[in-house]
Amino acid sequence: MTTAEQSAGGDTEEEAGAAGHRGILRDASLSAVLAGLITVVVSCSGPLLVVLAAAAAGHLSDAQTASWVWAACVGSGLTCAVLSWWTRMPVITAFSTPGAAVLVGSLGDYSYPEAVGAFLVSGLLMALVGVTGVFGWAMRRVPPGITAGMLAGILFSFGAGLFSALDGAPLPVFASLATFLAVKQRSPRYAVAWALLAAVLATAVVPGIHASSVDISWTLPVFTAPEFSGSALVGIALPLAVVTMASQNAPGLGVLAACGYRPNDRLIVTATGLASTALAPLGGHAVNLAAITAAISTGEEAHRDPRRRYVAGLACGFFYLLTGACGAALVGLFAALPSELVAVIAGTALLGTFSTSLAQAMADEQGRDASVVTFLTTASGVTLGGIGSACWGLVLGLATHAALTARRRRGTPAEKPDALDGGASTASTRSP
Repeated sequence: MTTAEQSAGGDTEEEAGAAGHRGILRDASLSAVLAGLITVVVSCSGPLLVVLAAAAAGHLSDAQTASWVWAACVGSGLTCAVLSWWTRMPVITAFSTPGAAVLVGSLGDYSYPEAVGAFLVSGLLMALVGVTGVFGWAMRRVPPGITAGMLAGILFSFGAGLFSALDGAPLPVFASLATFLAVKQRSPRYAVAWALLAAVLATAVVPGIHASSVDISWTLPVFTAPEFSGSALVGIALPLAVVTMASQNAPGLGVLAACGYRPNDRLIVTATGLASTALAPLGGHAVNLAAITAAISTGEEAHRDPRRRYVAGLACGFFYLLTGACGAALVGLFAALPSELVAVIAGTALLGTFSTSLAQAMADEQGRDASVVTFLTTASGVTLGGIGSACWGLVLGLATHAALTARRRRGTPAEKPDALDGGASTASTRSP
């Protein structure tokens, strides 16, 4: 185990005690706060639109939709801040984007109170799974190379998106990338911050940011008494729980593990499940571990010292709470941001984490094939049965690992090509 992993894990009594006495102000850094801000910007600029689409599919009123946004952001903010402070690691949570995608196609078939009842049951199911510890037990048995391959696959689209943005916004891309590379040579901690500033300044010139129509107002939650029906439990609660656990919590734990942390899965999954249950009557459909956006706050760009990255989780929680309190205004502001700017910010922020995870995935020669299968499946973006590519990458990677491991145990390892074998066949004919 590396020094970074030892310091990041923090699960021994000595480490926990030392972490508990570290002051938040002492550990705070501009890079960590900006990592938390970027995490929220990326999370709200795209996934929030899926929530709004689900609300439209369910024919929700404006007040109910605003309450849903409030519950999603406040639930994410509270769990982010509390869990990051309690565990002293960057526990990044979010509202379930795959879950909202499931609701786009199913919410219109049920009354809103029935949907709220299904949200409540789904949260209880996820909390129950967390309490048992079965989910974390299974995740801890995943080889590190597969976990790293899954993370690299998750981040691939963001890295590619950085350069895809060249079509519509070449100036912000070049300005952000050049600034990032220049500053990283002298001050790696602030490279992302300066790259963000350069991208915003370049975007303000071309194509421009138009936020004149943003309406500033406070968002108030609306309570809806839950109703329970068998059809809603089968049509909403079960798919929502399964998709959230498989597509969000599984890769979320994998992201933390890939960054060297040893998360308490029982605590985290149970806490997010209970938060989902509590916020269901206010419209919250599911709170879970973040996967894609979590990498922004868990890598070295947040801070070189893994023990001080939890501040990024605290900052993320604060900005989520701010988003919920000023939901209408900030939703309008995020909608005003050009999509190219979001792509540039996210892609630049995740460059370092992507390169590290890809290197870890390829490090183990024996497990490299399984890691490659995991990476390619996850990066493909395939969705089968409502389950996202991160989960399928994990499943296929584990299947590949199991098949190759079984073959090695039978004593029939795959033969290497002669060109890569260092001339083994020639060696057999060489004179003694």
